[in-house]
Amino acid sequence: MTNRDVEAAIAYHNDTKHSLLSIHSEPHYLDFSNQPLPYKIYTELDPIPLPREIPPSGVGALDAVASDGSFEGESVPGLPILASLLHHAAGITKKRTFPGGEIHFRAAACTGALYHVELYLVCGDLPGLEAGVYHFGVHDFSLTRLRSGDYRANLVQASGGQEAIAQAPSVVVCTSTFWRNSWKYRSRAYRHCFWDNGTILANLLAMSAAHRIPTSIVAGFVDSMVSELLDLDTQQEVALTLVPLGRATDPTQGEALPTPGLGLETMPLSRTQVDYPAIRQMHQASCLDDPDQARDARNGPTEAPPPPSPSGREFPLGPPSVLDAADTGLEAVVKRRGSSRQFAREPVTLKQLSTILTQSTRGVPADFLDPLGTSLCRLYLIVNDVMGLPSGSYFFDREAGSLEMLEEGDFRNAGGYLGLQQDIPADASVDVFFLTDLDHALARYGNRGYRAAQLEAGIVGGKMYLSAYAQRLGASGLTFFDDDVTSFFSPHAEGLAVMFLVALGVPARRR
Repeated sequence: MTNRDVEAAIAYHNDTKHSLLSIHSEPHYLDFSNQPLPYKIYTELDPIPLPREIPPSGVGALDAVASDGSFEGESVPGLPILASLLHHAAGITKKRTFPGGEIHFRAAACTGALYHVELYLVCGDLPGLEAGVYHFGVHDFSLTRLRSGDYRANLVQASGGQEAIAQAPSVVVCTSTFWRNSWKYRSRAYRHCFWDNGTILANLLAMSAAHRIPTSIVAGFVDSMVSELLDLDTQQEVALTLVPLGRATDPTQGEALPTPGLGLETMPLSRTQVDYPAIRQMHQASCLDDPDQARDARNGPTEAPPPPSPSGREFPLGPPSVLDAADTGLEAVVKRRGSSRQFAREPVTLKQLSTILTQSTRGVPADFLDPLGTSLCRLYLIVNDVMGLPSGSYFFDREAGSLEMLEEGDFRNAGGYLGLQQDIPADASVDVFFLTDLDHALARYGNRGYRAAQLEAGIVGGKMYLSAYAQRLGASGLTFFDDDVTSFFSPHAEGLAVMFLVALGVPARRR
C-alpha cells in the first residue's frame, strides 16, 4: 500500500474513533508493573553532558509564541543555546512524588505523561560540538553520539533537497516509540504521535524565536533514509518530523554518507510488549519512498477549502494582552506549565481568550502549510464562561479575527460529554476543538496528510498551552467522542474530522 492509497488513513481514523459504546464495551486495564520506561537509554555509550547554566532569552512567552520563525541573516547556534532549546522543548522541568513513585514531568504536554517522543540532533561542526548524529538523553540531560561526521546531506537528500535543511547548521529529528504510548492508549496511540510531537514543536519554535534562530518544520521526507541514519528499529520507533535550526552561509553540499547498522544496545522498555498492528500499518501506509515524493508534496499551495460563509452573530476579538516579560518570560512559562487536572469554574476575560487564539494561530512554518498562515484545521469552541461573550458554541474565523456564534446556550454538560465524559471540559471556561477536512488533506498529501493535520493541531494546541500559562490560566489537552463532536457543531462542521481538543480556564490550583 502506498501513500496515495488513502483508504488506509480513512480506515485507521474510523477504527480508532471513540464512542460512548466503544469506551464501555472495550475496557482496558493498565498493568503498572509493566509500564514502559519513559526514556531511551543507550547502555554502551558515554553521554556528553550538556551545559546547565543557560542564560534566559529575556523574551516574553506571548511574543515568542506568535513569531513565524523567519529571521534574516546567518544563525549558527552553539552548544549552550542548543542545550536551552532541547531542555525547554523536551527536558525535565519538575518532579513529583506519588504513592506509586516519582514522575518526572517535562517541558511540553504529553498524553498520559508517557513521553514517547525522542529527539535526535544531526549537525555539522558547531561551537562546542563536533559534527555527528546525537541522541538527546532527557534522563541525564546529555547528548550521546551515535555517528561521527557530517550527515546533514543525508537529510537534504531524504527531504528532496529541502532548502531550509540544506541551509541549517543543525537539524533536530523527532521520533516516537510506539509502545510507550500504546501501553495505555492502544491503537489510538498513532494519533498521539503527532499531538505530542506537536506540543514539543510549539515549545521548540517559541524557544528558537526567542533566540532569533530561523526554524521550520519538515514533515515530507523519505522515512527509511531517516530511520537508517538514526539506526531505528522501525517496528518500535519511527521518525516523525525534521526541524532545521539556524542558517549557515554555505548550504550543505555533497553526497549522503553511508549509514551501516550500529547494533547499539538500549535499556529494555518493559518486561513484555503488546503489539498493535494498526499503528505500524498506518505508519507504513503514510511513508514516502523516494525524494521525488517529498519534493512533489511541496509543489504548489496547500489550498485549504474555505469554511461556510458566516451566518451567525459575530464577536470581534480584541488585541492580545501586553504582559510584563519579567513575569511571563518564555523560560519561566515553560517551567510552570502543566496540564490542568481541575478547573475552578471561574470566568476568563474575552481579552485573555482573544490573546490565546490570536497568538496561537499566526501561522505554523511547516512544509505542508503554504503559504505561511494557511491551516488544515478549523477551530470550534464551546464557551462556558467568558466575560464579554455569551455562552454557546462558536466557530473561530481566523481571516476576520472574530468568533461566529453557532448557537447560544449553556453547553457545559455537552462539553463534558464530548470530552469523554470528563469533568475537565465541563469545568473549563472554554473548550477548543480542532477539526479538519480530512478528504482535502488526503487528496493533497495522501496518507501523509493525516499526519500533517494531527501535527498541526498538536502544534497550535501547544501554543495555546503557552499562551494560557503566560496569562496565569490553565490548559489541558484531551480526547473526545469523534462523531459526536462533529454532530454537535454541524451543520457548520458537517463532513469534518476531529483532530484534538484543548480545554482552557482558571485552574483550581494556580501556578
